[in-house]
Amino acid sequence: MSEKAKISYGGKEYEVPVVVGTENEHALDISSLRSQSGLITLDYGYKNTGSTSSAITYLDGENGILRYRGYPIEQLAEKSSFIEVAYLLIYGELPTQLELQKFEGDIRNNGMVHEDYKRILSGFPSRSHPMGVLSSLVTSLTAFFPQSLDPNRSPEGVNLSIMRILAKMPTFAAWTYKHKIGHPLNYPSPHMDYCSNYLHMMFNQPGTEYEVDPVVSNALDKLLILHADHEQNCSTSTVRITGSSMGSLYTSVSAGINALWGPLHGGANMAVIEMLENIREDGGDTKKWMDKAKDKDDPFRLMGFGHRVYKNFDPRARIIKKAADDVLIKLGVSDPILDIAKGLEEVALNDEYFVERKLYPNVDFYSGIIYRALGIPVDMFTVMFALGRLPGWIAQWKEMRENKEPIGRPRQVYTGYNERPYKPLNER
Repeated sequence: MSEKAKISYGGKEYEVPVVVGTENEHALDISSLRSQSGLITLDYGYKNTGSTSSAITYLDGENGILRYRGYPIEQLAEKSSFIEVAYLLIYGELPTQLELQKFEGDIRNNGMVHEDYKRILSGFPSRSHPMGVLSSLVTSLTAFFPQSLDPNRSPEGVNLSIMRILAKMPTFAAWTYKHKIGHPLNYPSPHMDYCSNYLHMMFNQPGTEYEVDPVVSNALDKLLILHADHEQNCSTSTVRITGSSMGSLYTSVSAGINALWGPLHGGANMAVIEMLENIREDGGDTKKWMDKAKDKDDPFRLMGFGHRVYKNFDPRARIIKKAADDVLIKLGVSDPILDIAKGLEEVALNDEYFVERKLYPNVDFYSGIIYRALGIPVDMFTVMFALGRLPGWIAQWKEMRENKEPIGRPRQVYTGYNERPYKPLNER
């Protein structure tokens, strides 16, 4: 028999079911509370509200646990590839050799984009933010593939949409960068893996041949794995609620890109680099700035240290720290900003104040360092985030669709005027 909780209000008692997840999470199912009692719940920012049940990602911030479909993120980052993880998130299981080969082949076969995309790009000023351009390019897929708008598409049709957006997203991302700097566009290569192909489209210059360093490609692959999904965050929830209206995969992902664009969500690694720039302009004294971070009366806050979800440590940071070290060693980059970053990292990992408060460098800190070392401009950081988060968005949209979830319709507590009579213009 399922457990129930009781809510007492107005001299009456109401029972609500208790739902238990596979990791022993307990939740009150209040779906029928309003019809029983007239009550709704108020939860600003949905910080304590479960909008869905999901089998995709498990996150335990208190204990530093992140798992995709049950697999620890540490094992996936060490042993898997981004494309393999994308398959896992979207389809629920790790692929067999044959399934992986077909998946990779389908992505390669759908990588090219229509030449009209060049005309769409040319309509954007070069100063346009890459996230706005990327969102528009993804939305425009509905114009090139109008059948994707059919809310009753077959599983085969849905799968084709999945292949197309997975395949074309690296091209869109690279082209937004090339357009911004005014360089010729590079086409995707069917002979390269996902990350190498993206790096080639980003950095190959006319008259030269960009050689993709396997250390760099491997670091990017790991970064994309670590960003691939993160439970019901702002952009993921946006994708699901957009999809709940029977919105297509393309429009739903475009909405997710716009949500990710906000500085409180996808801009954390940008904030890290901006902080490092400020420290450099002040003379580069890391001790001074770490002392400011300790001073509760000082408005300065360290960016890229600690995490609003992970109260112990960010499991992704331990993985990407090594990749960041490998990239810096291999590229031999001489950059005072990166030197300052290493200085801050050393203090945070050894200073009792930061260790006690678990203010360790997080994944945003290290991803910012890697992107900086690769020569990726700051306003492209969120585009990189979107490229990694794409499989999670697809998986969440697909799960919501297959579960036949109702259209999202949050309630509100009205705090405006009561009814009042209309006043003619001459009486106001």
